[in-house]
Amino acid sequence: MAGSLKYGQATASLVVGKWSAASRQNTLAAALKEWGMLRRTLHALRRDLHYAQQGTVTKPALADQTDQAWCLTVLTNAVTTWTTEYYSLAVRQLRATSRDVPDELPAHISPAHSENIDFFGVINVDVEAELAKLDGGGWRPLRPVATEMALM
Repeated sequence: MAGSLKYGQATASLVVGKWSAASRQNTLAAALKEWGMLRRTLHALRRDLHYAQQGTVTKPALADQTDQAWCLTVLTNAVTTWTTEYYSLAVRQLRATSRDVPDELPAHISPAHSENIDFFGVINVDVEAELAKLDGGGWRPLRPVATEMALM
């Protein structure tokens, strides 16, 4: 598929049409659908993180524009990594309490979600107090599960 697109043997619209018509059992079609959903979620996260500048590149020099883009990339990666690590920690903790958590989590759980991020205002952090909360492995404590449907 990638080769056909790269060398012009097939158009993107043809490939999308064929995969859309493919059966739900087709693993490549399912993987492409998941990839598309993740890309849209990451795009939304980047847009939200970039909101402070109203989504515009404000620097006139190319080097400064590149720096601004790299900073946005680093911040996006940091949020995604943080969320992924804490999802993993939460799943391990739930499984340790004999909760049945499937290996394949529901589609609405994404490492690029931004519901836990405050994009507005100033956040003051007492570093010493936050460090004192860390457990022996260096993790912050998880919030208790509010309902039985937390992962559903």
